Amino acid sequence: MSVSQANEIKAYLKLGYRITAIDALQTFGCFRLAARIKDLKDEGMEIEKVMVETHNGARVAQYYSPSKVRG
Repeated sequence: MSVSQANEIKAYLKLGYRITAIDALQTFGCFRLAARIKDLKDEGMEIEKVMVETHNGARVAQYYSPSKVRG
């Protein structure tokens, strides 16, 4: 597991942001977002997923933490 990427993604989600695979690649250089999400879930973090449509019509997973810090 990439601990630093997982920690960065965890902090990002806890701030209330949502993240897709392309966001993870652009923001954290993470090519395997689903694997990092699984690692965080295995640690006990509550993470939900919704499917969203991109501007070009592709459907992608978007992850978020329902127990975010900010309102």
